[in-house]
Amino acid sequence: MGLTNWFRRKTAPLAGAPAIRRIKTYAAQTGYIYRYCYEGCRKCGPAGVEFVFRLFTGSKDGDILTVRVPWAALRAWEEARARQLTSTQRYAVAKMALFQAFDERPTPAHMLRDVAVRPADLEAILDTLGV
Repeated sequence: MGLTNWFRRKTAPLAGAPAIRRIKTYAAQTGYIYRYCYEGCRKCGPAGVEFVFRLFTGSKDGDILTVRVPWAALRAWEEARARQLTSTQRYAVAKMALFQAFDERPTPAHMLRDVAVRPADLEAILDTLGV
């Protein structure tokens, strides 16, 4: 094993993946129709939590897209309301952020960049969800 392999950061395994992955579709405001499925989530240390989706935009196996929700944004929202979000509500935030990216990014090629949820996005998404 080379030194680069020794020092490379290992990613945590995904949790919460459905037993049977269902491919879903989303018709974006850009006119593209995206097919995707949920792969699972993982905590990414002090940075936050990652929700991993597989997008089928032409390649046979699909491309991985990660939606990152920072702990700082989650904690700020939770402390302001003296309550914690459930794992289902956190997943809903990630999925709505994914839909927002589908609607805002001009082409499927632009979907290969990961999505980072900003604190203002978190607030707006949770308001939309009625949380």
